[in-house]
Amino acid sequence: MALIPLLYLFVRTAEAGPERILEILSRPRTLELLFRSLALTGIVTGGSLVLGITTALLVVRTDLPGRRVLAVLAGLPLAVPSYVAAFAWLISAPWARGLLGASIVLTLVSFPYVYLPVAAALRRTDPAQEEVARSLGAGRWETFRRVTVPRVRPAAASGALLVALYTLSDFGAVAMLQCDVFTRAIFMSYQASFDRTPAAVLACVLVGLTIAITTAEHSTRSGTETARVGGGMSRRHEPVTLGASRWAWWAGVVGLLVLALGVPLAGLARWASVSLNAGIDVDRLLASTLATARYSVAGALVCTLLAVPVGILAARYRGRAARLIESATWAGHALPGIVVALSLVFFGLRVVPDLYQRGPMLVFAYVVLFLPAAVGAVRAAVAVSSPALEEVSRSLGNSRLTTWRRVTLPLAAPGIATGAALVTLISAKELPATLMLHPTGVDTLATSLWTYTSIAAHGQAVPYAAALVALGIAPTLWLLHTSGAFGGQRPAKAQGPGAGRADDREGER
Repeated sequence: MALIPLLYLFVRTAEAGPERILEILSRPRTLELLFRSLALTGIVTGGSLVLGITTALLVVRTDLPGRRVLAVLAGLPLAVPSYVAAFAWLISAPWARGLLGASIVLTLVSFPYVYLPVAAALRRTDPAQEEVARSLGAGRWETFRRVTVPRVRPAAASGALLVALYTLSDFGAVAMLQCDVFTRAIFMSYQASFDRTPAAVLACVLVGLTIAITTAEHSTRSGTETARVGGGMSRRHEPVTLGASRWAWWAGVVGLLVLALGVPLAGLARWASVSLNAGIDVDRLLASTLATARYSVAGALVCTLLAVPVGILAARYRGRAARLIESATWAGHALPGIVVALSLVFFGLRVVPDLYQRGPMLVFAYVVLFLPAAVGAVRAAVAVSSPALEEVSRSLGNSRLTTWRRVTLPLAAPGIATGAALVTLISAKELPATLMLHPTGVDTLATSLWTYTSIAAHGQAVPYAAALVALGIAPTLWLLHTSGAFGGQRPAKAQGPGAGRADDREGER
């Protein structure tokens, strides 16, 4: 199922023939789209790295005023879908269009992808390692470069990869801000002509860019061992004193949060009064909310049912077949939503026309896009449970299937539920696939927001944008909790006489 969109897209492109493909690729328009897409991706990724790493260092390692509150607020931009942020910026700052506007908006909603893993890595590093480097004569900057940076570099690299792929695949923000990149051009080509070959060829170029970025990230990984043996010290890092500049750094972080959160919320609030005065179409808002819930929950259920056997297989069996099956589920995740939607449009029209623009096809798209999220949650939950428990069950005469049902699944239930909830929420905010595959006559919150913004009915679009933001708050708070933003994780138990009582007091503080 996961490979169908990718394979069908390549087959559909190959039907055009080499001459037609080369003619489309050699167009000046294609080269222009390539340049602008790469420029946008580079700007957003670089900006997110700077903002994410700087913010993480300030709230985790310094005496920045109010750093605990700022640590939580810095992750909340993830709750704002990119197209909602673009909509809010558009009504607050009409000049924010094109490459400039898209760069600003996408950087502000994407930097938490770097901030969260880097902040978590900084909290996990052992302070004794840096103290040893300082005791051997290394200065603060050299210690940071040679000890701290290698510990957080994998987290920063993974966050940068997420930002790059997210930017390359984004459709809603660039479409609203009229920034011509591959995703917007593919959608416009799909809508403007009966000849879908240009859209398919451009989609393959976008897939190629995604593969190239992923490969480049893998090639930059160092072979240096960054893991440590043991739990490390039970102490937390002593905060670095910023001195007279602490309030200037505080103003910088607050200014960033004002741009990332304040501008979108202020824009929605300003147009909320217009929406109330014009009257809210309660029936359509309720219908859109129910449709969003119905299809996102259905997608989560199907994803979970497919993810459970794959996750168990990946966690317990590491043979070639298991690795191949697990890798296949990531095929859709590596594809931008607009590419998955386009390939499923072709697939629906050619192979299963009775399902085209029906509920099952939209659920199918959610499964292809978000199956890895569910597989990852199931695999992690199964991996942390001891295989010895399953071996005991087998030794008592239970079959393998009975053992999975009575031992493995109950132990993995929290992880399975987490994966299902995550898929439900990200499906609710998905735009391009929903826009191209939603059933005729049915609107979700995302498609209703798109409809109103496309005709500049900003006041009527506000309730749908607010509902989408509200849906994104819960998973974002959970991510902040798991990264330790609500006060950090309790230090590891110290060893030795009396250490337990001392550690308990430290944990209470």
